[in-house]
Amino acid sequence: MKKTKRFAFLIITSSTLLVIISFIITGIIISLNLSYQYKFIQDSLKEVKSEQLFSQIMRTENHYFFQDTGENWLTLGNVSMYLMELGVNIRPDDIRTFLGSELPGLSAYDYEIAVAGEGTDLTTLPLESSPPTDVLLKDRDVVEEELQKKGHEDDSSIKNSPEIQNKTVFIYQTHSWESYLPLLRDAKVPDDAISNDNRVNVVALGSRLSNKLNEEGIGTEHDQTNMTEELNKRQWKSTKSYSMSGAIIEANANKNGKLEYYIDIHRDSSRRDITTKTLNGKDYAKLYFVVGKGNEKYEKNLQFAKKLNTELEKRYPGISRGIFLKPNSMGNGVYNQDVSEKAILIEVGGVDNNFEELDRSIDAFSEVFSDVYWKENKAKEVNG
Repeated sequence: MKKTKRFAFLIITSSTLLVIISFIITGIIISLNLSYQYKFIQDSLKEVKSEQLFSQIMRTENHYFFQDTGENWLTLGNVSMYLMELGVNIRPDDIRTFLGSELPGLSAYDYEIAVAGEGTDLTTLPLESSPPTDVLLKDRDVVEEELQKKGHEDDSSIKNSPEIQNKTVFIYQTHSWESYLPLLRDAKVPDDAISNDNRVNVVALGSRLSNKLNEEGIGTEHDQTNMTEELNKRQWKSTKSYSMSGAIIEANANKNGKLEYYIDIHRDSSRRDITTKTLNGKDYAKLYFVVGKGNEKYEKNLQFAKKLNTELEKRYPGISRGIFLKPNSMGNGVYNQDVSEKAILIEVGGVDNNFEELDRSIDAFSEVFSDVYWKENKAKEVNG
């Protein structure tokens, strides 16, 4: 009888110790995963006076302290939520953290909204495009009437200004096959919106943006690689597309050491009601930015995206769906944004947008980007 009790005691003790050790290991892993997310707090605290710190923390818990006093407050998240996320990887304000590991496919919506645009919430998150298939790419014909209706010169050829010597902007399209339903014959569902024809996919948007920036005196290089063909040559799956575009970026950066701004153009798979904005009687394809949190220095890219987004919203209210952060759990997580502090991924419109709407939005973005670019360059000259 004593042996039985002793054996039972050993089992209970061992099980308890095992549970405690598991919690400790889990806590360490979660801490490591979250540590880089909160690094910016450590940097920000250096700017905060000691007598302000208590008030700063209190205002994260009590809304009364959020009154505008004109002071330059440090922006902290809710401390109690940080602690809960650190301990059990759950945020009370985000139901996805409760269900993410339980519902298959929910991780595809693991976006974090850094800046919410008009109408942006958890019900209108971006939709990833399906990978291209050889069958769809071969069967999809271009609607030539849409090209004729475009009503202006073809943007497919890059119009470099001869006076521009320094090229500092690099435009590329990691998913070059992403296209739009109105531009493709017999295309009806989002998965149909893919094409290798650079006149009707996101490469056309890159060409227009490149030409617009060149017209503003901004030296631009535009890569027009057919990513589907290149992936097939290497027998790579579409999941390797960022490795492919990364190699393209590296090759161009090695040739031109002055490249500083990198713009990756994509298209969302959401439908028209989410991706279209009417301004002054004209329809625009809505834009949004994606910043990869897998890059340890992503805060700098986020800061630059916020600068562009703010200016876009000032001039074209509602044109932006906002800025989204994507962690490693959603796939790549870096998106080649570790190449520069001025690297952005921008999604232009959705599968239902047409050329007129897309062109208006590219022109709006070009206008804003140009102004931000020249302001930054002027500041560099002033600061030496």
